[in-house]
Amino acid sequence: QVQLEESGGGLVQAGGSLRLSCAASGRPLSMYAMGWFRQAPGKEREFVGGLSRSGGNTTYADAVKGRFTISRDNAKNTLYLQMNSLRTEDAAVYYCAADSHLTGAARARALARVYDNWGQGTQVTVSS
Repeated sequence: QVQLEESGGGLVQAGGSLRLSCAASGRPLSMYAMGWFRQAPGKEREFVGGLSRSGGNTTYADAVKGRFTISRDNAKNTLYLQMNSLRTEDAAVYYCAADSHLTGAARARALARVYDNWGQGTQVTVSS
């Protein structure tokens, strides 16, 4: 089992940037396809983007494409979500999640229930 812990959330003005981190322990992140999800109050958890197990393929939801970037540092065993040009509608609790079922370059999946391990989340607030 891999344990995941998100950090980096906070309050930012619209148009600003934040970088979220997802630190892993127990197993290397390179064993998993990884996803970032978010959940705003009263809404369902939604897929933000993901990284293949190989690290070579990223996938993004249309709402964040061109503004958010996912990367991984194997030496630090940490996944990142760089968020630029933030909008008020990006405000949510952000979660990272690990999918042990995919291999190689297969793209991360958007369905939350396929992910095995989740972090506790980090709050992102965007003011107008």
